[in-house]
Amino acid sequence: MTQTSPMVSVKNLSHVYMQGTPLQHRALDQVDLEVAEGECLAIIGHTGSGKSTLIQHFNGLIRPQSGSVVINGLDVSQPKLDIRTLRRQVGLVFQNPEDQLFEKLVGDDVAYGPFKMGLPLEEVRRRVHWAMELVGLSFQEMKDRPTFALSGGQKRKVALAGVLSLQPKVLVLDEPTAGLDPRSRKELLERIRGLNREEKLTVIFVSHNMEEVAQLADRVYVMANGKAVLDGTPRQIFGNQQLLRDHHIGTPESVDILYRLREEGYEMDPGAYLPEDAALEILKLIKR
Repeated sequence: MTQTSPMVSVKNLSHVYMQGTPLQHRALDQVDLEVAEGECLAIIGHTGSGKSTLIQHFNGLIRPQSGSVVINGLDVSQPKLDIRTLRRQVGLVFQNPEDQLFEKLVGDDVAYGPFKMGLPLEEVRRRVHWAMELVGLSFQEMKDRPTFALSGGQKRKVALAGVLSLQPKVLVLDEPTAGLDPRSRKELLERIRGLNREEKLTVIFVSHNMEEVAQLADRVYVMANGKAVLDGTPRQIFGNQQLLRDHHIGTPESVDILYRLREEGYEMDPGAYLPEDAALEILKLIKR
């Protein structure tokens, strides 16, 4: 049986900011990570754990100082690598969508990347229409809307559509729902889940929101002080309450409730992490 190469392969990656100065800071320390094609990976950790530094290596915003990063066969450390080729493979959506809105009108902004690729006008228009509809923006209603007049949720969707119009193999999101109201947050999470499960897009996201980690991730990668401290399924990670507490990482509210019940002496499944799982555990308790 042929073994499929990972979509993302990180080996022994280290990164030091302001190297050789009194302010030197080691952000990554010999990090290893593999992400399979079609997987949805959450990267979590306390502020300063190295999450953002790691994901910025995936599309070449930061090049490896030591170690290697290979994306779908492209070695990011190679000096001769065409960065445009890499960024067609990996789409990165920043925490602040304003950082990647370049044009005055929504349609022009989503078309920015495909135009830069030199695609024919008809193909650009097809991709813009496809990407906007995919994230829940009506092409006809929104293409001529000024970007400055958009809500926070709409700006995030436009930024996401702009990345998707390049048709990347990997979608990387930094705090995808930060600053969104509950309705916009729910809608965006559903769009991301659909991209992963229906479009088979490999998704890697950084988040401090453990509810969305539990909802989206197939796998969770826990970082602390520039290193990986745990890597497993959401069930495995959220079942390790003590390790998460040791590294100042929260857990979903449903996990907190079950943990407190266990502390009171009630028998609860330590791996239950979704709200529906917690509800079933509590129903079992009531029926005893």
